[in-house]
Amino acid sequence: MIKITLPDGSVREFAPGVTPMDVAKSISEGLARNVISASFNGTTIETTTALTTDGALILYTWNDADGKKAFWHSTSHVMAQALEEMYPGIKLTIGPAIENGFYYDVDFGDKKITDADFKAVEDRVLEIAREKHEFKMRSATKAEALELYKNNEYKTELIQNLEDGTITFCDHSTFTDLCRGGHIPNTGIIKAMKILSVAGAYWRGDEKNKQLTRVYGISFPKQKDLTDYLELLEEAKRRDHRKLGKELDLFHFSPKVGQGLPLWLPKGAALRDRLEQFLKKAQKKAGYEQVVSPHIGQKELYVTSGHYAKYGADSFQPIHTPAEGEEFLLKPMNCPHHCEIYNARPWSYKDLPKRYAEFGTVYRYEQSGELHGLTRVRGFTQDDAHIFCTPDQLDAEFKNVIDLVLYVFGSLGFENFTAQVSVRDLDNPDKYIGSVENWEKAENAIISAAKDKGLNYVIEAGEAAFYGPKLDFMVKDALGRSWQLGTIQVDYNLPERFDLSYKGSDNELHRPVMIHRAPFGSMERFIAILLEHTGGNFPLWLMPEQAIILSLSEKYENYAKKVSELLEIHEIRALIDNRNETIGKKIREAEVKKLPFMLIVGEEEEKNSTISVRRHGDAGKSNETMTIEQFAALVNDEISKTLKQF
Repeated sequence: MIKITLPDGSVREFAPGVTPMDVAKSISEGLARNVISASFNGTTIETTTALTTDGALILYTWNDADGKKAFWHSTSHVMAQALEEMYPGIKLTIGPAIENGFYYDVDFGDKKITDADFKAVEDRVLEIAREKHEFKMRSATKAEALELYKNNEYKTELIQNLEDGTITFCDHSTFTDLCRGGHIPNTGIIKAMKILSVAGAYWRGDEKNKQLTRVYGISFPKQKDLTDYLELLEEAKRRDHRKLGKELDLFHFSPKVGQGLPLWLPKGAALRDRLEQFLKKAQKKAGYEQVVSPHIGQKELYVTSGHYAKYGADSFQPIHTPAEGEEFLLKPMNCPHHCEIYNARPWSYKDLPKRYAEFGTVYRYEQSGELHGLTRVRGFTQDDAHIFCTPDQLDAEFKNVIDLVLYVFGSLGFENFTAQVSVRDLDNPDKYIGSVENWEKAENAIISAAKDKGLNYVIEAGEAAFYGPKLDFMVKDALGRSWQLGTIQVDYNLPERFDLSYKGSDNELHRPVMIHRAPFGSMERFIAILLEHTGGNFPLWLMPEQAIILSLSEKYENYAKKVSELLEIHEIRALIDNRNETIGKKIREAEVKKLPFMLIVGEEEEKNSTISVRRHGDAGKSNETMTIEQFAALVNDEISKTLKQF
């Protein structure tokens, strides 16, 4: 008998050769009907894989992320079969599951797939699915695999990097594909499928290689799930930060300035400034000191920090000066500069912690195909800070940063989030710098702080920064999409590399611990996510303009100006629309600009020193008449409800 350990810790005994599906049936028929994938001892397997040793088994359904991964990967095989049937002679490459759906990279040769072809491919995929073909794994020798793909240079290249005994194929229907495994039991589970788009993609992501066609798709076990998802996509299009940024006059990209280098327009710059001032005020209360560092640094600075070794090939190339051998780099990170600020003078343990904060702009050469609005740019500003503390202060400082991140999220309406403790990949130690001892201390410190603060957290191996583990905050937006916002990192390595020290109570020199933190992450990406989360309806305290004064005619221009001046005294940001247009048109345009309040002024309002207040989105509701003081009290009350105290 073999012992199978289930996720709840229970252990069951079975005869060797039992399959995950057999185990599911032994638990309940309901579970067996819903199980679509499994893992055994951390390796993804099929539900039909025979288990012959003791081990830990996890059964996945559609509701699990790994279940969806198997579902979407399996659908990519079915789509590949349909494409091969409908476009004879194409060359298939790879077809993995992604966060939402899957893709398959295809060399179509002289053929082409367009939007007009999608429906026919989708119909064929569902025809194959209804035939309920089983996905079956089998092993093959390297020679057999090379023979099968002798006319496909892409698969051949993949096989050349594999060893005998590690090569497997997946068969279903008349189709076979080079594959490591991880499939649903049969195609019949696929009830709905949609091709979402096609795009160009270089083979293996290298611009020197041939450009392939990447076919993106998604599938579901129910048609309703697909319908709901497509509705969500339409809402996402309406909330796209690139669209809203243009409508709200926040930012602009110019081909003459360069790809991935945003230009902030006056309203966008004011928005950024309000976010900066909001965080600076909280940081000042928390004991941070503002510093400023240059946009470039000598190459040696980043060699010392390790950034050049890790990112040098993917960064902007060195800047050569007239001096022979002198090289500078555009700053990829602020932390090396802050280490040198700390090193500017000697410190005692009585001086620590030192908390340096900077809204520092950094530069990274992202591939042009990966650039996307503000979420992926080449120049961005981080709300960076670095805390230098004693080991005894680490726990309290880390928890204080958690409090700051939660304050930021609460004030901006991000209530749905989980924390992710990102640790090393123990199987790839070469990815990281520093001693094992330092890594263990840093990882344990983060886990301890997350527990003490009562955070809902998960541990993810392989997601750490190269110099240290981190606590990442994974936020769900209004559309249910997950984003990484806010990060806190514990670092024992850069203090060693920069020979940072402080004199302890024993009069000896000691090494400080370094905490990296950025609640926003980058201003650009944060604003993009905030735009899409709110649909452009920012919290009232953050809105570029909180109200617009709409005069019923030019006769009331002077009263509109008086209202504006009174609002300014109350620190309420307002515009005046005195155009010779109908009030209906003015209201419609104010709605498009997502201005929170429309203040209508005419004869009655001027006579009674009042304003007629209409809220954004309140079509069909009666306006409310009030004095300027009453309106100011209303605005301040609403702001106090959303802008938390720190």
